[in-house]
Amino acid sequence: MDIQKILKIVAILIGLLSITFLATIISVGDDAIKAGESSSSVSTLIYLAYLVISVALVLVVVFTLLNIAKNAANFKNTLVGVGAFIGISLLSYALSDGAETPLKDGEMLSAFGAKLVGAGLRLFYLLAFIAAGTMLFFGVKKTFNK
Repeated sequence: MDIQKILKIVAILIGLLSITFLATIISVGDDAIKAGESSSSVSTLIYLAYLVISVALVLVVVFTLLNIAKNAANFKNTLVGVGAFIGISLLSYALSDGAETPLKDGEMLSAFGAKLVGAGLRLFYLLAFIAAGTMLFFGVKKTFNK
């Protein structure tokens, strides 16, 4: 059995577990969840989500490292991509400002926390703009090259 079949079976099992837990949570209702009566179902689903994201991150790192090991030219491209992401992240952080902000629950968000939130939003907007611009550029380029 090859790795793709194993991963497919694992993905199907995780999907079925997720659907089961979701159906359990929906059947209990919002009021019971707020009252804490079905905290075990919610906790189990949260732990399942942690497991899935951990497995996904580990697989991405492993396959990226294997891909880099197979072809040294990919290493340079990977470093360029990571460097560009870090540069855009630093730019987003530099463009952000932060001030202590009161939260709805009465606590205060620190100036550093507010700056990180602003940087995250700006990073999202910059990446979305870059992605849309890249798609538009290559779409127009492809149209004119025909």
